[in-house]
Amino acid sequence: MPSNKRPTRIGMIVPSSNTCLEPQTYRILGDRQDVTIHSTRIPVTRIALDDSSDKQFDSSVMRAAAELLATANVDVIAWNGTSGSWLGAAHDHALVREITEATGIPATTSTLAYLEAFTAFGTERIGLFTPYTADVNDAVIASYGREGVKTIDHRHLDLSDNESFARVTDDEMLPGSLELAASHPDALVYLCTNLYGANITAEVETRTGIPVLDSVAVTLWQALKVAGAPLLDPKWGRLLADQVDSNDRRST
Repeated sequence: MPSNKRPTRIGMIVPSSNTCLEPQTYRILGDRQDVTIHSTRIPVTRIALDDSSDKQFDSSVMRAAAELLATANVDVIAWNGTSGSWLGAAHDHALVREITEATGIPATTSTLAYLEAFTAFGTERIGLFTPYTADVNDAVIASYGREGVKTIDHRHLDLSDNESFARVTDDEMLPGSLELAASHPDALVYLCTNLYGANITAEVETRTGIPVLDSVAVTLWQALKVAGAPLLDPKWGRLLADQVDSNDRRST
């Protein structure tokens, strides 16, 4: 007979052209045996502020992907993409309600994970780094502003082809990251689940003293929280580590 004991199962809806988040998630989990990751993909190839781009994130497509993940009896379903950061938090709140109503499984998104992290860690002022175009950054900044989070400085790489984001190197990210940290934000945000920001999180935190929140790590952190599993190693972002709860952090 099959065992009733199993690891925590995290279901992830993945942008089709994303080549970062799955290997990076496995890397972050390391040799942990208590969690497994299960993915399904939806068509996403381009990030821009127009109808053709927005249609990639239609809720019916997300729901169908979630229903596939539900057949694997996952414990949580995460839309592992940052589209809600420019479409608005209300978009993602509605999405998770629809997913949970369709599957009976708790859901989250990368955007909602960031908002949860901002609240948990008292993050009000951020430095924003993205691979996106300037207008997408502007939309993100406005959306975050409506949630009470101020972007005090930002950098963008002016890319729109989603596949290209994963080819941005550590050396290309580091100078802008250090410049953003110099403005002394509460946290530096690497926004995009197809960007290898977690590769340099520990270095940036060590060199600057500024906490770093990477999209892949933040989404995994929130999925683990929802599923009731232990959190992350500090090297992937000291705020996300499974050491001290958020109330203790705020009191220190």
